[in-house]
Amino acid sequence: MDRALCIHGHFYQPPREDPWLGHILPEGSAAPSRHWNERICRESYTPMARARRLDGAGRIVELLNCYEWMSFNVGPTLLSWMARSAPETYARILEADKASLTRLGHGNALAQVYHHVILPLASQLDKELEVAWAVADFRARFGRAPEGMWLAETAVDTPTLEALAAAGIRFTILAPSQAEAVSDDGKSWQGVDAGSLDIRRPYKVPLPSGKPMAVFFYHGPLSQAVAFERLLADGEQFFRRLSGAAGQGLLSLATDGETYGHHFTFGEMALAYVLDQARSGRDGLALTNYAAFLEAEPPRRFARIREASAWSCAHGVERWRSDCGCTTGGHPGYNQKWRAPLRKALNLLKSRLDAHFFDVGKPLFVDPRKALVAYGEVMAASLAPEAFEAAHLAPKLPAAGRGTAWKLLSMQAWGLSSFASCAWFFDEISRLEPVNGLTFACRAMELARATGMADPEPEVTSILAEARSNEPEMGTGRDIWDNLVRPRRETPKTLVSQALLQLTLEDRLPPAGETAEAVWPGVAVAVRLDDPEDDARPGTARIRYSLETAVEELAVRYRPAQTADPFDGCLSLTAPGGPEEGFCLRDVGLPVNKRQSLADAFARHAEETAFAAMLSQAARARKLVTELQEAQTTINLAPLWLHLWPGLVWHDVFDLPLPEKRAALLRLFLLEAGRNSPVKAALEARLAAETARRAAEPDPDCRKLAALVKRAADLDLHPDWWAAQNALWERRPFAGCGGGMVELAKAMWFSV
Repeated sequence: MDRALCIHGHFYQPPREDPWLGHILPEGSAAPSRHWNERICRESYTPMARARRLDGAGRIVELLNCYEWMSFNVGPTLLSWMARSAPETYARILEADKASLTRLGHGNALAQVYHHVILPLASQLDKELEVAWAVADFRARFGRAPEGMWLAETAVDTPTLEALAAAGIRFTILAPSQAEAVSDDGKSWQGVDAGSLDIRRPYKVPLPSGKPMAVFFYHGPLSQAVAFERLLADGEQFFRRLSGAAGQGLLSLATDGETYGHHFTFGEMALAYVLDQARSGRDGLALTNYAAFLEAEPPRRFARIREASAWSCAHGVERWRSDCGCTTGGHPGYNQKWRAPLRKALNLLKSRLDAHFFDVGKPLFVDPRKALVAYGEVMAASLAPEAFEAAHLAPKLPAAGRGTAWKLLSMQAWGLSSFASCAWFFDEISRLEPVNGLTFACRAMELARATGMADPEPEVTSILAEARSNEPEMGTGRDIWDNLVRPRRETPKTLVSQALLQLTLEDRLPPAGETAEAVWPGVAVAVRLDDPEDDARPGTARIRYSLETAVEELAVRYRPAQTADPFDGCLSLTAPGGPEEGFCLRDVGLPVNKRQSLADAFARHAEETAFAAMLSQAARARKLVTELQEAQTTINLAPLWLHLWPGLVWHDVFDLPLPEKRAALLRLFLLEAGRNSPVKAALEARLAAETARRAAEPDPDCRKLAALVKRAADLDLHPDWWAAQNALWERRPFAGCGGGMVELAKAMWFSV
């Protein structure tokens, strides 16, 4: 296969979910988005699913699903979040794999090790679990077995390749610097480096087991140019570089998915241009994927890999265990001596967890190791808990034993989560990523203690004390554990407190005798308050833990704050058979991300409430606008109308127009007031969302929507029509709606 081209995208976010609540809490560095998954999804992953291709006049000719025309892997932890929080993008990714499978006989999607663990540094058990759970997740989502698997940071050694081969994986992708030698017969070897390696063919890697394993090596300079040399600034330049480098065999690039859009704005459009040129056969290029090329061109030569090497560390895999000098973070004076004790502490904990699992699990499981491997199918929702219990739990196990078994499995999953590579990748131990890793370890410890294990926390934190932060005020790893990690632990006290605070902030406290619920993916708290005449509001709280299928009921007394500060409220809890514990909500000690989550809940509710009230006022005000008078430039007492500006715009866009002289006066005010309005961006977002909703209706009024778009432009408003354009694109060909569809398509910047 000559002049074949394959561009691979590696799409990954580390596990970010709070291990008690089961959802991602606010991350300050991602603002104004709530967290990094949300931000990068909007900047990269979603645009790549509908990348705009433009004509010479700057009008849209196609919304290209880039995933359909490139090789890609999406990490299981990211896909899990997408399925819940970005379902349309998630669906486009699955559709892309099916389309490529139909076109090439092999899907574009590759699997990825489950938690993005650096496998050469993992135990044999953890290697097996990371691969097996990844395969289970891939099968559940894509409906087929994976042929290839992306290794975290392309970190590889022979035992890692053996783990892949044992799971039925046929190939992986490595950097050219990870090849040590090549051979025609597997006996006589010739040393190579990144400059002398022929990257245009796959290679066989001899494994001690004799199992087959192929590797592809990507084009290093071009892949680097995409990431660091602004190659995405010009799609035509990008294509010419690729065409010039292509030749006999396969030219493949490996790139971070976040490059397209997040690191380089509109980078997905440059990629879409290249993919379109290549799929048309320009310059004789043929788009393919690795599995299809492997079938057409089986490896004839052998390669020997550099043991324990990776694409992002010049020192092997030292970036994830020592102060090797490889870092990202922009702090030249920092050191990374903290990496070694962090690795040592988590390795020690995981060894303790493994021993505890097999010791306690021996009478609970038919085969503890097989049960642990099969747990990946439960996490992927391809195996129901009942079916898992029937196949893997000891016969006639009582309810307490079943509960312990599920806790042990969850313990192991959180223990593995703590090894996600990002915890070591950057330059400071107090960053979000190491703190998240330690939080997962904290949850694993809690489950270990709950199943009878001696508390490992003192031993682990004594090692963390050896890890010194580059920020003097942060102290050591043990200080970070005490100040940032341990406060994240959830208890009935913190869960009921958060539930009552959230219900209060959202004006959802239940009337007497009724129940209201605060729900997170991992836990739900139902609150019933019985006596409205009692200032202490007696009632009950029912905590339902979904991950461990447990329920806890407590008696409560809640005295809401009598001030504007909801934390001035007081609460008492009584567990069955236990003493009553009273406290003020201010003293609960919620960490900053959980307090921010409450603030976010209030902000969403307050904004909705205020907008609805303001719309009502604006509707009345609009009817009072008088006719434009000679030499008049705005409404009389215009400053008193400023707070109504968003509502007046809303009604002006969506309602019947005013008579011309009244409309002219209102328009003068709306233009002037909107010029520097601090709420302009929020209003534009609302207009965009409402337009997208209407465009997706079964029978939209296309003429009205076209007029709406024009009216927004007349008022100097520039909503992001992204979602509305997506909905309109699904209605191709642009016809119908009484002829208004073409008018709307033109207004939405489509080429028609």
